[in-house]
Amino acid sequence: MAIFTCIIATIIVLLTSYAFSRLRFKARKPMMKLLMILGMFPGFMSMIAIYFILKGIGLLPGGGRTSVPTANYLIAIVLVNISGAAMGYYVSKGYFDTISRSIDEAAEIDGANKAQIFWNITLPLSKPIVIYQALTAFMGPWGDYIFSSTITRTEKRAWLVAQGLFSMIDGLGDLNIYFTRYAAGSILLSVPIVILFIFMQRYYVSGVTGGAVKG
Repeated sequence: MAIFTCIIATIIVLLTSYAFSRLRFKARKPMMKLLMILGMFPGFMSMIAIYFILKGIGLLPGGGRTSVPTANYLIAIVLVNISGAAMGYYVSKGYFDTISRSIDEAAEIDGANKAQIFWNITLPLSKPIVIYQALTAFMGPWGDYIFSSTITRTEKRAWLVAQGLFSMIDGLGDLNIYFTRYAAGSILLSVPIVILFIFMQRYYVSGVTGGAVKG
């Protein structure tokens, strides 16, 4: 689930950022301001509304149904995590702004369209920001507890790792035994993130600093 979310969310953010950086259209600035304002509100404010929307489109039990396939829960969580991905465009846009437009103009003279310029020229030049967005998009769903708990509720077969860890210390009789397992599980949960940061640190730092140069 985290990998699928990471891939889709990263693509959405990069496409949105590139559009705001390179294209000029009437609604550009109002859309940028709107997305930035919406991004200031915490996502859990909309949890209840999102739950009923997912139930209405058939991904969650409702309307006389008592259960749905496990895949439905995972699809619902992925949709929740990628739905607001475009609101994190500002760092990537700042990075794309630092890439000279003369490169785009030269490619257009050679007959390339905007999509070809993005995929074949701009994206290969933007490895740091791609790594930055991929890491941030992976960390959220990897350790998510709030939204996944709201969506899966008591359906244990669809629980994510964070929910399983919390269940070890939530209402169990022998808390001392399960707390040590909970602590060990928490360390294991953090290992992939630590490994990714160690190997991708230089790209991550350059992506953050590059995106902060020009907004």
